[in-house]
Amino acid sequence: MNPLLIRQIRKYLPEELQESDRLEAFLDAVNRSYNNSDNQFSMLQRATTISSEELSEASKKLQEETDAQRKVIEKLKTVINTLKVYELEEDKSLENTSTLKLVDFIDYQTKEIIKINEQKDKLLNNLERQNQELNDYTHMISHDLVSPLQSIETLTQWLIDDHKENLNEEGKNHIELISEHVEKIDTLVTAIRKYSRINKSAKERYSFDLNDLFDTILRELRLSQNVNVNIPEKLPVLIGEKYSLKELFVNLIENSIKFNSNDEKNIEIGFEEQEMFWQFYIKDNGKGIDNAYFEKVFTAFTKLENDYKSAGMGLAIVKKIIDTYEGEIWIESELNTGTTFYFTIKK
Repeated sequence: MNPLLIRQIRKYLPEELQESDRLEAFLDAVNRSYNNSDNQFSMLQRATTISSEELSEASKKLQEETDAQRKVIEKLKTVINTLKVYELEEDKSLENTSTLKLVDFIDYQTKEIIKINEQKDKLLNNLERQNQELNDYTHMISHDLVSPLQSIETLTQWLIDDHKENLNEEGKNHIELISEHVEKIDTLVTAIRKYSRINKSAKERYSFDLNDLFDTILRELRLSQNVNVNIPEKLPVLIGEKYSLKELFVNLIENSIKFNSNDEKNIEIGFEEQEMFWQFYIKDNGKGIDNAYFEKVFTAFTKLENDYKSAGMGLAIVKKIIDTYEGEIWIESELNTGTTFYFTIKK
């Protein structure tokens, strides 16, 4: 714990408490929990970042493999076209040597395709294993952080309850500052735990009525009177896991409210059915997003505003949920006019 903070806590306590064994025990417990939480949280952030970086690198490698496979296919097309040019009539024949060359070429290219597919399968298997290990590690670390955070909060509350009559306003403010930092870490840990659980929960598939889900969402959000949410009268029945999709819609709606300083906050939700996907949009009349941030906002721990209560994980969670449903998400926005998030979910 910061030595200056310890000194300030002692400074604003009466003399009989400054050397109290109970105070020493409190400071020692806070210090140990604080240091442990700080170290574990650093590892947690690193693990989440590594997971994101590995997924990006794997995507790049897969694209390279796909490009290589596309070149092979183009070569095969050339061979097929060549065969068509030399298509035999009943009274014509090809030289055996030419035929053998073509057969050997096709055989070689076929083996190349098989080899590329084997490499791709190996890469995907390794990626899935490493990503699962990172998710397990992230979940374990975030779980271990909960206990020390609760201890700090409890000890801080005990200090206030037991000695509030001896604390002046500045002393109370410093203790309140401890609680705010604990709240900030708790917010981050909660968001990271949600992020790490997405792959596991989203694997479930069953049908549910999106109308019923939105009834629950709007009831739990408890929107203020100046927030107007326009929803179609009839929403579709989806195949998926409703709690992860609930998290998706809640994060986007809350994002539309948060970045909107208008007296009347208007949010419009719509959809259209496509052959393989459901396409949704969530439109608001908020501050808008500069197009330089259209991709960055989906990166973990990214914040457009310095808000200590925000984990910077909301849109990263949204992106990961959509990825599990093999969909896409993109943004259309105009500064000081509003933003529309479009996304697709595979049927």
